[in-house]
Amino acid sequence: MPTPKPSSAAKPGLDRSGSKQVGKASFYADKFTGRKMADGTRMDPRDDNAASKTLPLGTTARVTNLETGRSAVVTIQDRGPYVKGRIVDLSPATAREIGISREDGLAQVEVTPLSIPQD
Repeated sequence: MPTPKPSSAAKPGLDRSGSKQVGKASFYADKFTGRKMADGTRMDPRDDNAASKTLPLGTTARVTNLETGRSAVVTIQDRGPYVKGRIVDLSPATAREIGISREDGLAQVEVTPLSIPQD
């Protein structure tokens, strides 16, 4: 008999606390455009989507660039980034909106969860 998979609420590493996170943000490279994300939708570089290793899929969060003070609201639709020290990957449109240039590629950000799915 197969072992049942744990529900998303029981998955280790998911943070439903609503606590702010501070760390580095990067953004999706062009090669990811159109690829399926963890939630099954395709990556659209014009949407306000993001990837997080710890926030549940479907979470809405405010991402604030701590250097510029600019912020945007995103939906967590994917997993990543898989680079040490980075806490969120942003769509190119969102990165531009909060002041992350292609030249810089990274920024120190604060991620504030606004709505976290509980299922």
